[in-house]
Amino acid sequence: MRRGRDQTFTVGCYAVCDTPMLRFLSALLIFQTALAAAPPKPKLVVLIVIDQFPNTYLQRFRSEYHGGLDRLLREGAVFTNARYRQTPTVTAAGHSIIGTGAMPAVSGIIGNAWYDRDTRTIVTSVCDPHEKEVGATGWAVNPQVCEDTDPASPRRLLASTVGDELKMASRDSRVVGISFKARSAILPAGHMADGAFWFDARAGSFVSSTFFFPDGKLPAWADQFNRRRLADQYLDRKWANFPKWTFEGKINKYERLMASPWGNELIEKMAEAAVAGEKLGQHAGTDLLSVSFSANDAVGHQTGPDSPEVEDMARRVDVLIGALLTRLETAVGPKNLTVVLTADHGVAPVPAVNVARRMPGGSLRADPGAVIQAALSQRFGEGKWIENAGGGDYYLDHNLIAEKKLERADVERAAADALLDSAAAHPFRVYTRTQLLNGGAGDFIAESMRNGFYARRSADIFVLLEPGWLPVMPAPTQTSHSTPFSYDTHVPVIFWGQGIRRGRFDQEIAVNDIAPTLTTLLEVGRPSGASGRALAEIFSDN
Repeated sequence: MRRGRDQTFTVGCYAVCDTPMLRFLSALLIFQTALAAAPPKPKLVVLIVIDQFPNTYLQRFRSEYHGGLDRLLREGAVFTNARYRQTPTVTAAGHSIIGTGAMPAVSGIIGNAWYDRDTRTIVTSVCDPHEKEVGATGWAVNPQVCEDTDPASPRRLLASTVGDELKMASRDSRVVGISFKARSAILPAGHMADGAFWFDARAGSFVSSTFFFPDGKLPAWADQFNRRRLADQYLDRKWANFPKWTFEGKINKYERLMASPWGNELIEKMAEAAVAGEKLGQHAGTDLLSVSFSANDAVGHQTGPDSPEVEDMARRVDVLIGALLTRLETAVGPKNLTVVLTADHGVAPVPAVNVARRMPGGSLRADPGAVIQAALSQRFGEGKWIENAGGGDYYLDHNLIAEKKLERADVERAAADALLDSAAAHPFRVYTRTQLLNGGAGDFIAESMRNGFYARRSADIFVLLEPGWLPVMPAPTQTSHSTPFSYDTHVPVIFWGQGIRRGRFDQEIAVNDIAPTLTTLLEVGRPSGASGRALAEIFSDN
């Protein structure tokens, strides 16, 4: 049988070309092509977090940005629909998610603080009585309490961070976290960080703890920075256009600096000092710097998202981020730098503003705890049914329930039903511990509650108020955040720099996606609890 010309060629090629040597050379060519296509990894990754900065601030104040935010928006990969998918939306939970990609259900960081049943005390996400503060001395530590002013560590964080994975992959990598708040400095940086630094309002300087510096000494560069006493220069400085604001505290001299433009200035200057002092971006491995600007949150709580002070703070942080980007590019070169910008949460409108707009919302004057106490006493008998409460979370007295030979699920359900029947409490949803332990199926709100629940630390009853409703604040201009509603969950996510393709991306993503995206870009291990996906659509081979 005669074969056509093409068939003859094919047979001949198999006979001649299919040799071990040529197969090896072909595989080598493919491997070399893949290597050539892979972008070089950055020498420095910088996480920039703006505390309390909803995505709407990028849109509302866009014309005011001419610095760092402007550059990131023009030159970066901008995700317009990034959201948190857990409740509560608070600083500690947000910063832990940014660093780990893990939900609170996995990381254990269920809030800024929670009730510890073992010690019967409130503990914060990072306070650690086993450590000592480094960089300031003379402060008494009460072992019976665990507060924001106490020594701190990441021991309550149950998951690894991007920084931890970098450190495990390369001994040459350096990881540093900086913020005004301890939790904001520590949680994104992680367990193996070379240093986390936060501001002590009693001392007027940046401090750390013996967890990071067992010898009890700050690095020389940090000590030199503190010796400049920059905080003292800001105490009498006036905030242009806002003359009523003053910044010298009555109890602690520096306690008001966080709620000022100067709080963010101190953070930016400390970040520059860390870049120089730690030689970030100049090591064999990739380094990571986490910088969290806390002052936007402190001002925003006092004035609300529609205030001129908040707008001014947004303009100012744009300038500071621009200065930091310039310093980073000078230190490591633009081709060695990758930056991620996001926020740890948004913020609710001030209730009075919502009312004036004829929007849903208001200030809650009823006490949901009193509703629970009355209902349980009526049904099951007298007793102090609530062991602890805070932020809409209620811890029932398990010993009392056991003494009365009751089932916890029955008591929880009775409390939830009473709340749902109370119009004055404005309940939107009420979830119970048993319900969440059993999966708590439902919509995105139910999912957010499951994602924020960690059995060892979480409460028994969770009350979610109707949208726009907040507990009565100390002042009528004040507001807060913690809900699964868009005003609290919708935040910026922008990637910029080496290995990143610029553009606008309108698809829905989660903030949990940041960590696995970075570890994929850096070719290191995925953080242990990360639940997000790598945003491969932004990777570039430039």
